[in-house]
Amino acid sequence: MIKALGIDLGDARVGVAVSDDLGMLAHPLETISVKSTPVLKRVLALAAERSATTIIVGMPRNMNGTLGPASEKAKAFIEELRRETSIPVLPWDERLSTVSAQRALQEAGRNTKNQRAVIDQVAAQIILQSWLDSQG
Repeated sequence: MIKALGIDLGDARVGVAVSDDLGMLAHPLETISVKSTPVLKRVLALAAERSATTIIVGMPRNMNGTLGPASEKAKAFIEELRRETSIPVLPWDERLSTVSAQRALQEAGRNTKNQRAVIDQVAAQIILQSWLDSQG
């Protein structure tokens, strides 16, 4: 059974999502403030609390599929996580996850300007759901 965390890295905030117990659906979990919380430590704590068997980290890519400058930060974070845990840590294409999150929230009638923390969680949910769907 898959129990996974999804991570959407950002400069100010990191969105986190978690899969359900069946490993079929991703749900928003938390937004980590980069300025006030050690992100690596918090992700490891959430993985332990949720008994995660896999951690999926959004990998920023350009629209043509190449890796851009933001991907270096994601690669470094993935390597740091891998050094600190035995849980598999996998990169996953996150193209348009934030745009999709904003659109989904707007369609639900939410004001996205005041919902940045929620957008990060929903972006993590979209990344994780995409990965879960690919496992089927």
